[in-house]
Amino acid sequence: MAKVKKSELGMGIRALLNNVEEEVKVHPEEVVRELSHSVAMIAIDTIEVNPWQPRKEFDASALEELVSSIKVHGLIQPLTVRRLSADSYQLISGERRLRATKLAGLTEVPAYVRLANDQEMLEMALVENIQRQDLNAIEIAITYQRLIDECSLTHETMADRVGKQRSTVSNYLRLLKLPPEIQSSLKRNLLTMGHARALAGVNDPAFQLMLHKRVVEENLSVRQLEELISFQQQNKKPQPKPESDPELRRITDKLSSFFGSKVVLKRNNKGIGQIVIAFKSDKDLNSIIDRIDS
Repeated sequence: MAKVKKSELGMGIRALLNNVEEEVKVHPEEVVRELSHSVAMIAIDTIEVNPWQPRKEFDASALEELVSSIKVHGLIQPLTVRRLSADSYQLISGERRLRATKLAGLTEVPAYVRLANDQEMLEMALVENIQRQDLNAIEIAITYQRLIDECSLTHETMADRVGKQRSTVSNYLRLLKLPPEIQSSLKRNLLTMGHARALAGVNDPAFQLMLHKRVVEENLSVRQLEELISFQQQNKKPQPKPESDPELRRITDKLSSFFGSKVVLKRNNKGIGQIVIAFKSDKDLNSIIDRIDS
């Protein structure tokens, strides 16, 4: 059998998959390396679900949201499948994404292709891939997640393998929880990693998307974004509850009447506390000062 030249690995992912048996016999490590970072478009009807998939139930509303997103943005995070034959694949990870693409009416889905018995080579290829300089933040995050899912690495072990702090790895993984619109902007370099990290700290998806829109449309810096988030969080802080002690309540009411403004009296069991007098304008403040001076 004639040897296949390594240069033929660059012939395209479809051609490589069609000739993968021959390629693997000659240079398996190069094939795994190529497949580890190349995304193939796989016909959905050729992918069978893993019968040992532990997750059986999926939230209907969340699934419908993903369907709507896929119709607009496509599938941001590819599936991972194992090649069984020329036209047959088995799902390794991404069943929720696979279901959503079917509901969205897609006939093909982007996927990373695994080969049988390629575990050690895959781990080495993914670690090597993460060192590339041309990866965007989402591609890095997806590779980290693949190392966790497919190579059974803990966050700490993975951080050691790729030479990063564990906190750095965690920050990248949080990006995959961002709405697809934000992930898409990251891939297109409309947002920086700093923007994404700030948005990932926001728990409200609707607020995330509003902030994302402002960053893109107004070209906000990371600092400006953080100030917006901080302002919103401060405004959402619960107001102190009125003192329940009847005597303190009487004093609070008397002070509010005297100053003509809301007064909050806070006091702990040791008698330590503070009196807060609210005002809405300089005119209110001057009125309060006048009453103190009188």
